[in-house]
Amino acid sequence: MQKFDTLTGIAAPMPLINIDTDMIIPKQFLKTIKRSGLGVNLFDEMRYDDDRAEIPTFVLNQDAYREAQIIVAGDNFGCGSSREHAPWAIADFGITCVMAPSFADIFYNNCFKNGILPIALPQEQIDVLMKDAEKGANARMTVDLEAQTVTTSDGDVFNFEVDAFKKHCLMQGLDDIGLTMEKVKSIDAFEETVGAQRPWV
Repeated sequence: MQKFDTLTGIAAPMPLINIDTDMIIPKQFLKTIKRSGLGVNLFDEMRYDDDRAEIPTFVLNQDAYREAQIIVAGDNFGCGSSREHAPWAIADFGITCVMAPSFADIFYNNCFKNGILPIALPQEQIDVLMKDAEKGANARMTVDLEAQTVTTSDGDVFNFEVDAFKKHCLMQGLDDIGLTMEKVKSIDAFEETVGAQRPWV
């Protein structure tokens, strides 16, 4: 998993509430167990028409936002089913930060396991960030995880809260497997000891 420290990038405005995981990655794309390759189907039903042509009004189809690394969204982002494919698709597209007034709990926690920083901020601050995002590709926001700040293109700074352990994992690039591998020497020593004490196991 990539380490997350400081991100300066384009933010795509998505002023919708209750963006659920089926909107993020529809159910027909859940057959894979690979984390890669899902970015092309991110927000599939909003991005493409029945003939698989891009819908030009959708934000990520607009030239200014094709390289977006941040999403600024409405309340209750990531609600619905617990599919981990949702953060997989977001990360595979190239987005590593989502800001909203609130998130569904399972989606929120899954983000950290997949290198995405979800930031919950008060609605009035999200409103400012949304307007900043609407300026397009020339308005780049900066997210500093160490300082726990978001800075708009105009220099407005907002502080956000994040769990210390989740912050550590993101900054070190540690998913669940990475955390386990940090203890590999202890695990090997335990297995060796148990193997000697109970060779029949």
